[in-house]
Amino acid sequence: MTAPLAVTMGEPAGIGPDLILALYARRQALNLTPFVVYGHTNFLKARAQRLGLEIAIEAVGADAAAETFARALPVAHIEGMVADLPGVADEHAAPVVINAISEAVQAAMTGHCRGVVTAPIHKGALYHAGFRYPGHTEFLADLCAMGSKPRLPVMMLAHEDLRAVPLTIHVPIKDVPGLISRKLILDTLRVMAHDLRQRFHIENPRIAVAGLNPHAGEGGSIGREDVEIIAPAIADAVADGIEVVGPLPADTLFHPPHWRQYDAVLAMYHDQALIPIKTVAFDAGVNVTLGLPIVRTSPDHGTAFDLAGTGKASVSSFAAALAMAHTMTAPKT
Repeated sequence: MTAPLAVTMGEPAGIGPDLILALYARRQALNLTPFVVYGHTNFLKARAQRLGLEIAIEAVGADAAAETFARALPVAHIEGMVADLPGVADEHAAPVVINAISEAVQAAMTGHCRGVVTAPIHKGALYHAGFRYPGHTEFLADLCAMGSKPRLPVMMLAHEDLRAVPLTIHVPIKDVPGLISRKLILDTLRVMAHDLRQRFHIENPRIAVAGLNPHAGEGGSIGREDVEIIAPAIADAVADGIEVVGPLPADTLFHPPHWRQYDAVLAMYHDQALIPIKTVAFDAGVNVTLGLPIVRTSPDHGTAFDLAGTGKASVSSFAAALAMAHTMTAPKT
């Protein structure tokens, strides 16, 4: 595997660049696989100096990144204006952030990079530059589609053998019941089963589905969604050859000994999936996008403006995202 991973710089005012630089400085101790950063070279040099990191940074193409990695941080330079202003989002840097993601995806799609690891972005700053997506996931799906209809992107949060997928993501809790459909559940389970086999090399994945209501609706006495929508979707998936059980009460499903009986859990809404992962692995969880033709991972945290430029942010989640992308792109043994 000579191709490097592509790492996007993320929001310049956040901790993403700090973590990338800190990880590179510790590359030997952490035995990191080679990666190339898609971002602004001079900005990264300025941030490294601010952090007191004495590392070489070199602008090179993805093809030369693997051989460069031992002596210098390879950067696929993106032209634009990027100031070193920790904690202060600057809309002038937005085109660089957006283009870095686009070029990293293109490199992965063409095989010049093995997969993509994205640093956190600040969507508010990007909207001024015409960014029209709810988040990273939808943008990546559109980029990978290359003009055709995007596949269904599925967000998975993972830590070791614990994996959770939220069916609905960044929507008000009051809207969740209306967004849950038999088709969406079945389509999501199909993506999960496919990628658990192909990306995680689990031959016969076993998936659990959490109920929407307390006690999974308790036979319909506490809401009808579990009986009328979720259970029929599970039956459809079973008929499709997917090993699925549920709906199960979420309050006991995510107890780790119970959780580990399954290869992944499909939850019904954002916090139902993210709270368990963040409870057991606040600093080491990884965000994985399923349903794409490329591997994409990212740390399970945001930009953390208050820590940017201080050197105090934990590298654990970003290191885990790099490690998972490396594992997911390794050949089957």
